[in-house]
Amino acid sequence: MSDQPPKPPRNDISRWIWPILAILLVIAVFVASPQPREAPPETIPYSELKALIRTGAVEHVVLEADTVTARLAEPAPGAPDRVRAVAPAIGDPELLPLLEAQGVEIEAVATPEPSAPWLWLLLPWLIIIGLYVMLSRAFFAGAGGGMPGGMGGLLSGRFAKPAEQKRRITFVDVAGQEEAKREVSELVDFLREPERFDRVGAEVPHGVLLMGPPGTGKTLLARALAGEADVPFFSTSGSEFIEVYVGVGASRVRKMFEEARKQAPAVIFIDELDSIGRTRGTGLGGGHDEREQTLNQILAELDGFDGKAAIVVLAATNRPDVLDPALLRPGRFDRHVTLSLPDKSARRAILALHARNLPLAPAADLDRLAAGTPGFSGADLKNLLNEAAIAAARRSAAEIAPADLEEARDRVMMGSVRTLAIQPDERHRLAVHEAGHTAAAFHIPGVDPLYKVTIIPRGHALGGTHMLPEIERHTLPEDYLKAQLVTLLAGRAAEKVLVGTVSSGADDDIRRATDIARSMVSRWGMDPEIGPVDLRESDDHPFLGQRIAQPRSFSDATAARVDAAVIALVHRAEAEAIALIETHREAIARLVTRLEAEETLDADTIRACLAPTGSVTPLPVTPPRRLSADESQDIAQ
Repeated sequence: MSDQPPKPPRNDISRWIWPILAILLVIAVFVASPQPREAPPETIPYSELKALIRTGAVEHVVLEADTVTARLAEPAPGAPDRVRAVAPAIGDPELLPLLEAQGVEIEAVATPEPSAPWLWLLLPWLIIIGLYVMLSRAFFAGAGGGMPGGMGGLLSGRFAKPAEQKRRITFVDVAGQEEAKREVSELVDFLREPERFDRVGAEVPHGVLLMGPPGTGKTLLARALAGEADVPFFSTSGSEFIEVYVGVGASRVRKMFEEARKQAPAVIFIDELDSIGRTRGTGLGGGHDEREQTLNQILAELDGFDGKAAIVVLAATNRPDVLDPALLRPGRFDRHVTLSLPDKSARRAILALHARNLPLAPAADLDRLAAGTPGFSGADLKNLLNEAAIAAARRSAAEIAPADLEEARDRVMMGSVRTLAIQPDERHRLAVHEAGHTAAAFHIPGVDPLYKVTIIPRGHALGGTHMLPEIERHTLPEDYLKAQLVTLLAGRAAEKVLVGTVSSGADDDIRRATDIARSMVSRWGMDPEIGPVDLRESDDHPFLGQRIAQPRSFSDATAARVDAAVIALVHRAEAEAIALIETHREAIARLVTRLEAEETLDADTIRACLAPTGSVTPLPVTPPRRLSADESQDIAQ
């Protein structure tokens, strides 16, 4: 870590105002309040007091301006030992000779000064003036440096100083993002030796935009860059620039960049950039709101960098499509690094990284776990291992067993197990539905291999058929998509064939099949009649700053043709699913019986039920018959 320059001493008198005000308040209360005295004497007539003096019952008197207080020599039991009488206004010349004749001790007290009521009137104003001075000094001090915790802390924010890291994070702690690490690795040399680039006139990009789905490691990669270069790391989020006070966001931006320049070389990281960097001038929310002023200040600060400022600004977002174009032009965030969801080998590396300090059982297979978690991000995989550790701790085990990993995978993918009172007929229909999916996935070539099938309710699902992809697919062939349609609709087909009626359990299957079929027709040009024409609906959202209207660039007649082609494609897939169920009806019935008895079946048990002889005879998929124009019109209607 580079040495930080010493901070100049602050002349901040406002921090002493509160102690001074407290001391003044204590002194004022002590001076203005009367001191505690003894119990007040009993008041008696003046003539009675003189009678007591004549009888010798008084041993001491206190003479004041208008009262005479006497202390009795021998008071009666239960009676007060002091009495007081109001002296006559005209005076009593006999009193002093009488006291001297009786040998009474005489004490004269001067008239006390009146208490100062002005102090009680002045004290609230002193407090108000003190508070005003304190807040004023704190506000103006905060605008130029500020004292932490007051208005200065509000304007500068908690990110005006480098973030403290308990452990130094480097590129070794980032797994599964090798391409992204290569993209930012050259910035490490720039931060370590900026003069090497200055000699040849090279300017390393100061703005790097990290793009990718949530949980792919954008923040971790930014921390690793700062840790690898061993430079200060200023971290913040886009939402922290927005406050109720106007101008606070822009002031925080200025303060953060100013501190980073003082401690250069340094790394500034802004997470969730889309919260303040959305496209300006959309007509929604006005053009002078706090968010746009903050964005304008960020643009101005990025323009203020020169070639010798050894500062790298990284920003992360999962919505690069809504960012303002001014942020993405050369000279600002002109280098874009994409962090994608990890493939199988990357997931295996991420699991190994997070499992290095976990007591995994020898039988735990991370390769199989990586293959069974397609679409998982790095954060999902870390959460999966944590759930497995929690499951092992719940049963007081010393190691994390493969069953714990399996349970954690199902929990993360589908949710926790639900305890539902499922009726026998509903349970049978559920087993038939899942057996239909399983049979289609088993017999149709090109479908991902089966992993297991279950009818245990989890999350929002009452059951599930799980398949493990053998390879990572980046493009989806037409045959694979059609096989997916048949597999999705095979559950409903099994209900229709084996039960005789259908239910609402195929709701998600129908939705997913319709989405795939519509994408095949309107986006991917897989319909021979419509062809490669983009007929999708607009994906722009008006509240994301893209487009207020949602126009459609094709006619109603073309939309009707798209609907007819989608419906025909789904109907053909359902017909193939029904034919498959009828062909393997007996084997599916065995699978249903076994599934109802055991609730969860693995791949070997599924194979034993659907192919008892050990020979798997996949059902040949016949090419789909093209519907005539009359049939398509009837389906559309």
